Amino acid sequence: MNRNLFLKEIRRNAVSLMIWMIVITILIVLTMSIYRTFMENQSKIVGMLSIIPKGALQFKGISNFNDLLSVLGFYAANNVIYMMVLGSIFSIVLSSNILLKEEYDKTAEYLLTRPLTRSDIFLSKLAVLYLNVFILNLVTSVAGFICMELVKKGPFSIRAFLILTLYTLLLNLLFGAIGLFLSTLVKRAKPITTFSIGLVLIFYFIFTLSKITEGAAKIGYLSPFRFANVDAINPAYTIDLWHLAYFIGISLLLTGLSYRFYKRKDIYT
Repeated sequence: MNRNLFLKEIRRNAVSLMIWMIVITILIVLTMSIYRTFMENQSKIVGMLSIIPKGALQFKGISNFNDLLSVLGFYAANNVIYMMVLGSIFSIVLSSNILLKEEYDKTAEYLLTRPLTRSDIFLSKLAVLYLNVFILNLVTSVAGFICMELVKKGPFSIRAFLILTLYTLLLNLLFGAIGLFLSTLVKRAKPITTFSIGLVLIFYFIFTLSKITEGAAKIGYLSPFRFANVDAINPAYTIDLWHLAYFIGISLLLTGLSYRFYKRKDIYT
């Protein structure tokens, strides 16, 4: 890894990271700010929710009305959707462009004429990707924790919160690996932002469809969202080792393939 290139990439992506952190944090704060109002009017709100089709609620991530009465359940049903979907979009957009940027900006020649190997470039940018995703998850998770502490009516499981946070981080890193892999397959340098965002939304749609329609339950396994367990208020909630292996295994596989393909790729200057 090259330190100068690493710092340059950090500065280049700092504004984008800041904007995403602010947007997600604001969404979390706004959502959690209505929790006390929700609890004070729970009978009315639950009555209103009862007339909404179950499928529509499941699309939002709500499988049981009672889940919303717990501050952690309320947080999981609402804010994890922001963090998982928006965090994954941030990850895949960053990763799908971080190796291609010099090519479509026509500055790749300058980068490649410096005393840097392909390995230096790849590892430096990979480190920037991981650091950005980690910071985004850290800041938004801390914001979520503080909000829950401020509005809670009773204690909640910190262990369950940390497991939920870990699942979110692993999901974001997986989409980061997917974006990195896709960028090494691009023959001619061009941004693939739209395609990357669409891919996250398609995976999320597949996941929600599998929850809404019993006949489509099995297709949910095609989506990474299926392996991020958000049932945080379940007493048996824990880290599933198979799901952990899924996230880590596929992320490492795609990152390894990306490294191999990038070293052999024709880079257009």
